[in-house]
Amino acid sequence: MKILLLEPYYGGSHRQWVDGLVAHSLHEIKVYSLPGSHWKWRLHGAAITFAEQFIADDFAPDLILASDMLDFSAFLGLAKDKVAGVKTAIYFHENQLAYPWSPTDGDVKDRRDNHYKFINYTSALVADRVFFNSEYNRSSFLSALVPFLKAFPDHQNKHTVDLIREKSEVLSLGLDLQRFDQFKAEHENHVPVLLWNHRWEYDKNPDLFFKTLLDLQTEGLNFELIILGQSYKKSPPIFEAAKEKLVDKVIHFGYAADFADYASLLWKANILPVTSNQDFFGGSIVEAMYCGCTPLLPNRLAYPQHVQGIEKDILYEDDQDFKNRLRTLIQAHFKADPNIKNLIADYDWKKCVDRYDQAFKNV
Repeated sequence: MKILLLEPYYGGSHRQWVDGLVAHSLHEIKVYSLPGSHWKWRLHGAAITFAEQFIADDFAPDLILASDMLDFSAFLGLAKDKVAGVKTAIYFHENQLAYPWSPTDGDVKDRRDNHYKFINYTSALVADRVFFNSEYNRSSFLSALVPFLKAFPDHQNKHTVDLIREKSEVLSLGLDLQRFDQFKAEHENHVPVLLWNHRWEYDKNPDLFFKTLLDLQTEGLNFELIILGQSYKKSPPIFEAAKEKLVDKVIHFGYAADFADYASLLWKANILPVTSNQDFFGGSIVEAMYCGCTPLLPNRLAYPQHVQGIEKDILYEDDQDFKNRLRTLIQAHFKADPNIKNLIADYDWKKCVDRYDQAFKNV
């Protein structure tokens, strides 16, 4: 098969997914992409850019696969003469209906955020097949659609939710996990090493993470700390404040641009306390689990699917439960259950790419 893959936001986890799929799929995949920045503008303008590129291209795909960062209906309308008879699919890494927008975002105040939700809705509606990276992503999108459509004055088209449901399925995120193996090293840590390896943004709830660590430090608990992840100009100020207050415990603090450094630090860590308010899959959590970290996860979002069978030990219910469980893990100098790695091994591209290739054929 020939597949045209449209990725307006070629950065971060989107870029890793595109590169992994292209590298491992048996299909011939051609990629149109734009830099991973200005996500709102990508949702508005990428359809025009890609349509013009496609019309001028002699590539004739059997399937057009779009990312959720594209206004797919606009693209298909602009390229209507060339897409006739070509099957289409969309892959949702996230969805705007369930994304917890920042309360400081002006679009929320003026209700312009509804426009981005509507783009996701119509993009799913026009596609022949709708893929989601987790069951949480799929269910949160579908369950939010009815109340979203009800907010409109008339002709709400609520029946279209069932149309999307019938053509949707979960295709879990593929990750290149085996590339971590060459950097594996045995570490005899004298105290537990805690890890943060997510973006430095509000939706990952760093305030709860660092507040809890500061409280446990005050209690006299002994631990060390590795802080990874990409920072931004407007990253929450708690990061710099915590760096000063936890300076004696810090092994590493900042983005690891080199993959070897990133992988080595993951293998050194013991415990991954996660406080996120948003995660439609949790690729960074899966990577840390693969490297032997024991995760401590909120009992919501996409996380329960990663720890089936050991939920009672891994999932917490609220902020206090998080602190209590983390205290227990630190006091026990907890070492990972070797079976944790097996829970997420099937996310590796070498094991899941056949499911992708077959799903594309099925479209």
